[in-house]
Amino acid sequence: MPGHAQLSIDNLLREAEESRSLGLGGVILFGIPEQKDEHASGAYANDGITQRAIRALKKEVPDLLVITDVCNCEYTSHGHCGFVKDGEVDNDTTLEWLAKTAVSHAEAGADVVAPSDMMDGRVAAIRKALDAAGYTNTPILSYAAKYASAFYGPFREAAESAPQFGDRRGYQMDPANAREAMREIELDLEEGADMIMVKPAMPYLDVIWEARRRFDIPIAAYQVSGEFSMLEAAIERGWLERERAILESLTSIRRAGADVILTYFAKTAARLLARD
Repeated sequence: MPGHAQLSIDNLLREAEESRSLGLGGVILFGIPEQKDEHASGAYANDGITQRAIRALKKEVPDLLVITDVCNCEYTSHGHCGFVKDGEVDNDTTLEWLAKTAVSHAEAGADVVAPSDMMDGRVAAIRKALDAAGYTNTPILSYAAKYASAFYGPFREAAESAPQFGDRRGYQMDPANAREAMREIELDLEEGADMIMVKPAMPYLDVIWEARRRFDIPIAAYQVSGEFSMLEAAIERGWLERERAILESLTSIRRAGADVILTYFAKTAARLLARD
């Protein structure tokens, strides 16, 4: 993706300083370990890449909000989001990993933890673990409506997290089903989620809108890598006017009801809005 790369911690700090100077509200961290295994051990290791990155950020850029992705796909050798048993992802074992990961992020100083795995019951498991560890005030931003989308490809390549077999349709949502998203959001809120995420954003503006209509909670939307790359490709070919296309795409997400937008256009949009 143009303008984006995996970052070492020292380069992350420079990126964070620039983000803060542009007035961005925060950053979200996705960790890529040096070694992967079947048990995603790098996800919840005390000295894992994400944990070290959190500590560095909170020391050097303490006023920047740090959200952490709580998932396993970047850390497993097979690329799935949980423990694989007999060719299937074992939900309950995966909950234990997620809970340990969330606590390790909170211990390192994360402001918000964001489970994106789509396992059943993961918000309740994480909330219970955080509370037991004394992190009762650490909020959970739940990817409550995460669809099995074709728009994740560039991220999976960048994060080296594509499944090595099968796909994730067994635990991510059917793109044709909007009503299920409302049930998933309601369940996550009952389990203790403080905010919810809809992912992707632009192909699911109707889901954002319906969630906004039904639930009086902060709603985030993720303009994912495929959305970014699709627009960048059209801009590069001269088919779209860069500045207008970027801001119009983000405006559509905000208009649908998102309070928070995760986007790879964040720095560009911040500069454009500051100029206007």
